[in-house]
Amino acid sequence: MKPDLFQAPDYYLLDDLLTEEHKLVRDSARAWVKREVSPIIEEYAQKAEFPKQIVKGLAEIGGFGPYIPVEYGGAGLDQISYGLIMQEIERGDSGVRSTSSVQSSLVMYPIWKYGNEEQRMKYLPKLATGEWIGCFGLTEPDYGSNPGGMVTNFKDMGDHYLLNGAKMWISNAPFADIAVVWAKDETGRIHGLVVERGMEGFSTPETHNKWSLRASATGELIFDNVKVPKENLLPNKSGLGAPLGCLDSARYGIAWGAIGAAMDCYDTALRYSKERIQFDKPIGATQLQQKKLAEMITEITKAQLLTWRLGVLRNEGRATSAQISMAKRNNVNMAIEIAREARQMLGGMGITGEYSIMRHMMNLESVITYEGTHDIHLLITGMDVTGFSAFK
Repeated sequence: MKPDLFQAPDYYLLDDLLTEEHKLVRDSARAWVKREVSPIIEEYAQKAEFPKQIVKGLAEIGGFGPYIPVEYGGAGLDQISYGLIMQEIERGDSGVRSTSSVQSSLVMYPIWKYGNEEQRMKYLPKLATGEWIGCFGLTEPDYGSNPGGMVTNFKDMGDHYLLNGAKMWISNAPFADIAVVWAKDETGRIHGLVVERGMEGFSTPETHNKWSLRASATGELIFDNVKVPKENLLPNKSGLGAPLGCLDSARYGIAWGAIGAAMDCYDTALRYSKERIQFDKPIGATQLQQKKLAEMITEITKAQLLTWRLGVLRNEGRATSAQISMAKRNNVNMAIEIAREARQMLGGMGITGEYSIMRHMMNLESVITYEGTHDIHLLITGMDVTGFSAFK
């Protein structure tokens, strides 16, 4: 395995905008990725397996609920710290970042925000340490971009709820200990329920034959007359806005994470351009390759500024869902374009596992679709600036 020689680009000296705590958190995550993820991730992606041995390390660097208050097992960090951790983890691999951000924003966040104190104390500390892994059940086989159309439902049976339905494309599902599941009650109102591994009728078959996120475990959630205790209902928010609030947090993390993937592709291409000799000179000395690299670093810098400002707004409680959508859409598109250009710069070597670029490119094909597709986020921005909804 080649050593991880990654050097993060900071063309506009954006480190000056970060606190010492921000830089410490980021550098700790970066060092961990270099030590624990980079040496193994190509092997695990090739064999389509999630490296479960890294879960404890993910917890130790704050990868699980870094902004969750200390009393519930979190690190009590701010939103920029959360973003920087996601950036560094995705620099290693988007699939590993998916495990981290699902646990943080789609499992711990709703329990913290929408749950009661008993639920927080029961679940959050074990999720923060990685003792328990969670997943998030929203997307269904027939309802992706229109989650409000879900058919998964539960009925009040007196002393418990009876849950039926299915969810699809669920990260962490095959080995998750709990699932935060969104389902309709008998009036059609959407609620969140915590479903635990071992409940009769609850199964999580794994999704195989993926060309993307191969080092991440993806599966289904199937509910066949699952008896869910009433105390497992999240009581403090219902309606479609509840799961969408979780997605805001997750999409924010993705906006940062995509920068990490882009930086890794850029850094790899830059280093290669200085070493690869053609026509008696490094390819980095040619105009077309310099054009590619100049455009890459420009787009990365713009994305860094966008997410830093969004982090400030998140810390102040002023960031809107539409602003988060813009950052997710822009940054993932930026990353996938950089991955494609970097792949071309490496020629045939760019498709091999000796370099990370093709793995990033395949992963980003999922990231550009999940938690709101590229086009859906475009329409969210369009609706925000015009006041007209183009969804119906």
